[in-house]
Amino acid sequence: MTDDEDRITGILLAAGGGRRLGGHPKALLTHRGRPLVEHAAEVLRAGGCARVHVVLGAGADEVRARACLPGCVLVDNPAWERGMGGSLRAGLDSLAGTGARAALVLLVDQPGIGPEAVSRVLGAYRSPASLVCAAYDGVRGHPVLFGAGHWAGVAAAATGDRGARAYLREHADRVALVECGDVAETYDIDTAADLARLDPAGGRG
Repeated sequence: MTDDEDRITGILLAAGGGRRLGGHPKALLTHRGRPLVEHAAEVLRAGGCARVHVVLGAGADEVRARACLPGCVLVDNPAWERGMGGSLRAGLDSLAGTGARAALVLLVDQPGIGPEAVSRVLGAYRSPASLVCAAYDGVRGHPVLFGAGHWAGVAAAATGDRGARAYLREHADRVALVECGDVAETYDIDTAADLARLDPAGGRG
């Protein structure tokens, strides 16, 4: 890993309240024998992020009590109910003064995305001006890497549940797409039917 890559911080957005899952925080859904937030944080580390910041919201105290997240910086988003945009801003704000040159953002409710996709996106980093997205059959998805030069613009555009979509759309000509469809799946765990995609009792592999 280069020095620049070592200064890319993973941001895990794990604040969702699981409204369509009966109000059960997504971070605490069980996958492979542990809370989903643990699995996703490990995906970021295994993919090459030496530092990981986890943004919590719904059930934050319970997540702290039940999840094992050693070495992670836990960031609270008290306004998590207003949507993903606030969590993204909280994650980016938490990087102030850390020396990070880029943030690689992953969503906690996409367990089909593993370390291989994270590694590919991280490997496309070139400078603080980098803007990189995983692609699935050419369609933009997660994870997304924002060089530090984009943070202010992303934060300003991140409102409601839009996250960074508006910013990425406005800067589409600068986005480097990295195909990951052969190593990852980009489904979300949003509804009760989606829970079948989790492996509650599986091994930790």
